[in-house]
Amino acid sequence: MKIVIIDYGAGNIQSIKFAIQRLGYDAVLSSDPIEIQTADKVIFPGVGEASSAMGKLRASGLDQVVPKLKQPVLGICLGMQLMCRSSEEGNTKGLGIFDVEVVRFSNKVKVPQIGWNEISSLKSSLFRAIGENEHIYLVHSFYAPLSTETIAESEYEMRYSAALGKDNFFGTQFHPEKSSEVGARILRNFLEM
Repeated sequence: MKIVIIDYGAGNIQSIKFAIQRLGYDAVLSSDPIEIQTADKVIFPGVGEASSAMGKLRASGLDQVVPKLKQPVLGICLGMQLMCRSSEEGNTKGLGIFDVEVVRFSNKVKVPQIGWNEISSLKSSLFRAIGENEHIYLVHSFYAPLSTETIAESEYEMRYSAALGKDNFFGTQFHPEKSSEVGARILRNFLEM
């Protein structure tokens, strides 16, 4: 199986690569459109600020490649947010895969939200053998509100999308590669799709 982690200069790619290796798979880091398009599974990571990350995607032409992928694609953290229609962070136009506008937590709570939180309302094979209210690891100041594409929820100030899903595209606001055994199970579920 060919697993490609998209390398566009805005990702926590080494920790994801190591998490996949711990599951017994190899992953390739690549920004080559052909290599990405011919992968069996694609992981779209992201760390940092939305508008600069989107700028890097546009500069490499990958903003045109990612939305057209037909194989299972997993966006992680900022990767998931960039798959949405837009983000308030830097007033950024996203890839439009998910019909959601990413917004910022209010000043009533500590931002960013850092640490462990529960996920619930699990609605996808991505969460096969994962129980309700398991704990996952998050670091984020912006969130995707609940929508018809929500496949898992979490709560911080209000309930929001911990994960999104549509067709062959999946996104997690949390970091499965840092979420212990639960995260490893979610990554395995994705790789076994």
